[in-house]
Amino acid sequence: MSTANDATLVPNTEFRKLASDERVERVARALEANGMRTVIVENGAEARKFVLDLVPQGAEIYAGQSQTLEKLGLGVEFDSSGRYNSVRQKVFSLDRKTQSDEIRKLRASPDYFVGSVQAITEKGQALVSSFGGSQLGAYAYGSAKVIWIVGTQKLVKDLDEGIRRVEEYCYPLEDARLLAAFGIHSANSKMLIVNREVVPGRITVVLVKEELGY
Repeated sequence: MSTANDATLVPNTEFRKLASDERVERVARALEANGMRTVIVENGAEARKFVLDLVPQGAEIYAGQSQTLEKLGLGVEFDSSGRYNSVRQKVFSLDRKTQSDEIRKLRASPDYFVGSVQAITEKGQALVSSFGGSQLGAYAYGSAKVIWIVGTQKLVKDLDEGIRRVEEYCYPLEDARLLAAFGIHSANSKMLIVNREVVPGRITVVLVKEELGY
């Protein structure tokens, strides 16, 4: 597995290719069979509208630190418009040294969590890799509602290919982003695999026929 000690890596651009319509439909059916509501949209504009229609104004929401959300302008909408109860804004108002327990609890169980994943298999398994892991508890259980917006370049055959995608494509890009922004390396520290959701309606997956995020 890739780590922060690796030399600069070149992303494997094979993992940028959008899935065929047939594969998108197959993955959508698999996700539905695994208890995750799934919708297919043509582009980012449709995805943005769908998500904004899905989340009621005033709702408590945590918008993940996601390149997908950034491209769609959803992070700004949820955190800065004043129309939502932004958990991120609450977190930023707290002192990381003296209020770390409160920060951890706020991040772990927002009513809504909007973000993305690194890969989805043809069996409808979602794979999330994280440096710190702050979103994983909310994704797995803590949030009442989870919404994943996923460009269809992230669809893979199976978990092995999903892990390859994380290591060969996502990791080099995230490592470069963190180095540029904060002067630190990334790492695939923690990984969550969601095989099935047992709470009806808890997870919604928006599959977008457009390259979004990485």
